[in-house]
Amino acid sequence: MPRVGLPESSASASVLVFAAVILLLIFAKVLLVPLAFALTLSFLLLPLVDFLEKRGCRRAFAVGIAAALATVTLFSGTYVVSRQVVNVASTLPGYRANIEKRLASLHSPSAASLANALAMLEDLSGDLDPNRVGAEGHAIPVTVVGQRSDKFQATMKLLGVIFEPIGQIGIVIVFAMYMLTNREEFRHRLLLLAGIGNLNLVTRALADATERISKYLLLQVEVNACYGLLFGTGLYFLHVPEATLWGVIAGTLRIVPFVGTLMGMVVPLVLSIAISDSWWPPILVIALFVVLEGTTGNFIEPLLFRSKTGISELALLSSAILWFTLWGWPGLVLSTPLTACFVVLGRYVPQLSFLHSLLGSNAALSPAAHLYERLLAMDQDEARNITEKFLKKHSLLELYDTVVLPVLGLAEEDRYKGALTNVQSKFVLLCLGDLIARLAEHPSEPIEEPRSERSVLIEAHAPARKQFAVICIATGEKMDELASVMLTQLVERAGHATAILPAAALSDEVLAGLANENDTVIFLSALPPFAFARTRALCLQVRSNLPGNRIAVALWNSGEDADEVTTRFGSAHPTVTITNLGHAIREVNRWQRETRH
Repeated sequence: MPRVGLPESSASASVLVFAAVILLLIFAKVLLVPLAFALTLSFLLLPLVDFLEKRGCRRAFAVGIAAALATVTLFSGTYVVSRQVVNVASTLPGYRANIEKRLASLHSPSAASLANALAMLEDLSGDLDPNRVGAEGHAIPVTVVGQRSDKFQATMKLLGVIFEPIGQIGIVIVFAMYMLTNREEFRHRLLLLAGIGNLNLVTRALADATERISKYLLLQVEVNACYGLLFGTGLYFLHVPEATLWGVIAGTLRIVPFVGTLMGMVVPLVLSIAISDSWWPPILVIALFVVLEGTTGNFIEPLLFRSKTGISELALLSSAILWFTLWGWPGLVLSTPLTACFVVLGRYVPQLSFLHSLLGSNAALSPAAHLYERLLAMDQDEARNITEKFLKKHSLLELYDTVVLPVLGLAEEDRYKGALTNVQSKFVLLCLGDLIARLAEHPSEPIEEPRSERSVLIEAHAPARKQFAVICIATGEKMDELASVMLTQLVERAGHATAILPAAALSDEVLAGLANENDTVIFLSALPPFAFARTRALCLQVRSNLPGNRIAVALWNSGEDADEVTTRFGSAHPTVTITNLGHAIREVNRWQRETRH
């Protein structure tokens, strides 16, 4: 068969667009990173702003309160943490002897390397001390060249180091305040950009993205706060200095996926080595970290975040690597909110649906697709497990209607397209035949429609029902015969005699014999997509010989309207056209109520 693919021009255009987007993300990093942080901050503050507005605050005042609270929290926390870090750093040299003793007890090259590194760091810190003097008590000789210009450059460099992050934080806060204050304007611009015809789609996408990211950020803050509290409490009972500080830092660093937690554990571990006379405190610090991180990362966060963001664990890891490659540490922090936005785009924009398939958390195959995939892989045991698992929560009718019949339809389509090899086709037929034969003995309640109390009273005083036979005729080959077998199994559970005939067995003698039994129902079983012509011809043959019998045409899995299909049969005049087994059983039950002695 000829290979079907995208035109070369379309594929080239897609590659060029992808390359252009990547280049834009790289070269526009200076602008896009603050905007992304501002958007994330606005999502985080939006619930607080909405809360204040609902309590009567004007929007500008509510945004100002939220921004001021965020600013004060950020800078005060940074100040307190930096002061405590300086205090801890000043006490570290006093623990040098104990650290060297602990490392020496390991008797390993890595321990010696760590000791040398500690000595080097202490010497470097001494070199940076402006009051340090030479070994003989004299001042270290310094050659002064361009003293004023050097001082000015050093001062400007120091000011740049201090004010650059402050300026970036200020820009982020200003952007976030503007977005919160004028969020209707942003929404209207997006709606105009998408077009009036897509109002419903864009509105739902914006609401979905806002809800997902806001809930994720709030839950992230709550989880990190609890993590920091528990970690700090554990360090306190292990007598680690400044346990509160390390708890705050550990909780804060968890906003950096995957590596932030390790960064928050390193310094408390070093301190526990420095102050302890044995290895038990460091081991307990590691155990505390493993228990907390294992519980939080493997149970709590997947349970809470997966449903809120709709992102799979593999997608989180892949997106973290991608955004870190593009934007560095800021990209790593922003990876989850940005990926959540892409998942929403893939969910609501048909052209980007592949994003939802790649990144979304609900990537599980349907039971029918899963069963067919296992049959194509020739894995009979797993195919049987899929059906057994489905039957634990569903009835046999549901299994046949929603799993096995769709699999038969997929196999029939692939067979006509030439996508199935002879080996695969035979394996699918044999496995499904064996499966359906096994399920004939499956314990299940007889299939009956629910009836009201009034209908039960009427049935009690009505004449006895007359059981009629059901003849299933497979219009095609093996696939149609398997569908007929499933139908007869279900009809027999309703108390009717059944028989299966291939289309080739419909001789004039057989039809003449059936003409004497007007109550007998004829089912013509056919699987699309190329079954209509032969089914219509067969129905015309049966109707011409059996004008008084009920004839039901079963076009399994057909997506067309049943009444419209019935009219297309013309002079063949089928009594009814059905598309699934549930419909067939309902018709049989209805005919049973209409048939009396």
